Amino acid sequence: MVSETEVAHIAILADIGISSEELAEFTGQFNAILDYFDLLDQVEAGERPEAGTTNVFRDDEVVASLPLDDILKIAGESEDGYIKAPRVVL
Repeated sequence: MVSETEVAHIAILADIGISSEELAEFTGQFNAILDYFDLLDQVEAGERPEAGTTNVFRDDEVVASLPLDDILKIAGESEDGYIKAPRVVL
């Protein structure tokens, strides 16, 4: 169980101001979440085999790509066979 003192301490660490009404509300919410985790801990999940996974990726195939000259024509600005882009880091 989480106390209101602990929730107030968390609020101070997070640098957020909360009212006394919010403190009571958040304390209840924290405790409800922790109670739910306790409930999940009681579930017997056990080990399960994988549920029929299959590879959905296609096989890699080597295919011809566009010629570099055609790419550079539509790229706008280029230099020495490379596409130039605007600088994004100051």
